[in-house]
Amino acid sequence: MSEHRAGSAAVSGSAAGRGSARLSADARGILRQALPPARRLWGAIALGALSALSAVALLGVSAWLITRAAEQPPIMYLTAAVVGVRAFALGRAFFRYLERLAGHDAAFRQLPGIRTALYTRLVPLAPDGLRGRAAGGVEVGAGRARGDGDLLSRLADDVDDLQNHALRVVQPLATSAVVVLVSVVAAFLVLPEAGAVLLLTLAGAAVVGTLINRWAAGSAERSIAPLRADLSARILDLVRSADVLTAFGALGSAQRGVTDASDRLTRAVRRRAAGLGLTAAAVSVLAGGATLLGLVAGIPALGDGRIDGPQLAVVALLPLAVFEVFGMVPTALGAWRQVRTSAERIAATAPAELPSGVPVDRSEALPLAADGVPEVRLEGVSAHWPDDEGVDVLRDVDLVLRPGERVLLTGPTGAGKTALAHLLVRFIDYDGRYTIGGVEARDARQDDVRRIVGLCEQQPFLFDADLRQNLLFARDTATDDELLAVLDRVGLGDWARSRVGLDTPLGERGALVSGGQAQRIALARALLADFPVLVVDEPTANVDPGAADLVVRDILRTAAEDGRTVLLISHTEVPRDLITRTAHLRAGTLTTAA
Repeated sequence: MSEHRAGSAAVSGSAAGRGSARLSADARGILRQALPPARRLWGAIALGALSALSAVALLGVSAWLITRAAEQPPIMYLTAAVVGVRAFALGRAFFRYLERLAGHDAAFRQLPGIRTALYTRLVPLAPDGLRGRAAGGVEVGAGRARGDGDLLSRLADDVDDLQNHALRVVQPLATSAVVVLVSVVAAFLVLPEAGAVLLLTLAGAAVVGTLINRWAAGSAERSIAPLRADLSARILDLVRSADVLTAFGALGSAQRGVTDASDRLTRAVRRRAAGLGLTAAAVSVLAGGATLLGLVAGIPALGDGRIDGPQLAVVALLPLAVFEVFGMVPTALGAWRQVRTSAERIAATAPAELPSGVPVDRSEALPLAADGVPEVRLEGVSAHWPDDEGVDVLRDVDLVLRPGERVLLTGPTGAGKTALAHLLVRFIDYDGRYTIGGVEARDARQDDVRRIVGLCEQQPFLFDADLRQNLLFARDTATDDELLAVLDRVGLGDWARSRVGLDTPLGERGALVSGGQAQRIALARALLADFPVLVVDEPTANVDPGAADLVVRDILRTAAEDGRTVLLISHTEVPRDLITRTAHLRAGTLTTAA
């Protein structure tokens, strides 16, 4: 919670600078993936161009019709223009609807693929490679936007922002380019001076509008995603830690932090809206200037007889319609800043190239099948946490786990015991040799390794669901009788029956059960998964001393009944009759074994 303390918060210069920095290769790949296939994208662009051209043609034909009708010619000279007005009015709305339908459909179809690819990238990183991965270098307040809230923001809000790459960047720019080209050519055909005026004013509008938008809204657009992530992180911290904050009288401070984060996000959104308003105002002023300059160029031509009155009306009013479409260009460039910020944040969370220390399946990975309980052997193994290359947490570890052994691993805090547990289940990579039944672990599929070597973590994760659902994900084919049987084996059968059986709610992160019950539920899941080799990391860390001995005894007794291998990591003493031998880890080195 200290990372999200309230205070005067601002997005760091490094975060703001990313808007003008060069896009990373990962971010470019994400943006390419966000674009729909060419058939869908160009279809939406064509419909948008038809809608915009209909709007321009509607104003041009209307101006010609009104002016020509004022001359009171025979009605037959106006019929075609009347039909044109009706056709372009209907076409404008019709093509606009189809463009919205096609564009949004194409953009929305890309989002599931982006999320799937993002999850696919995150899976090898979890859990240890995700440490600090959500920070992204964005400083907010006294700390940094980190944690689950920021990661959730990247998975949800930032991915959603990518739809704007096609809808509010590519399509408006392509549509505007088509409309400007056609309109300038048409103006040149009517009066070359009018075409030149229109082209110059449009170029001026592009430069002025872009500069104003960047000055007034640029920093706000780049800061919205990080500020939104900071707000999500603070809200998540507040909801999760409400009981602790209340107990220590810090709830008010946390609530003020959420309010401050919300205020900062609101101010950024308002700054962006103000910037968009100033941009629109500047483009409108230049549209009026284009109309005035069109009249300045057209009146002498009218006097020379090169154009007539209806054509002068078209020359004067055509820029208004063109600028209405062209006004999307500065806005699209502003949307681009926000889209690229989201792409960079996603790329920073799940890079295509995995960091050092994260295991990954090799292209030639072999299946690993376990017949019975295999021997697990470590020879000269060293390892480090992901993104912490050069700082080995394990050094030249030699360890053999023979079938059916129950080995106790001890050592002081920080000795590397949890790192060893994570190495065995391939959460982190290693140097040296690690074999399972004689097969090198790095040459096998990682999922196969984890089907043989299972981990009961120090703080087992319990879903906010009932007891049944918290067991079924270990073996989804298990029947209720099998679930109750395994609960009996771990000493929870009577407890479950005294509640509402398998429908007993566990609460968020197991808030409705004790630490000992959580450990027993984790053991029940491990038994359902039927791991031949089981690594149990500090099962008594969150258990009162009276129940700790019972938990350890149940774990080792149950393992002995099945003949499975157990590596028990514990600070506390374990009865000698329950273990085969003891190993001691100190400063990353296995120093003693008995």
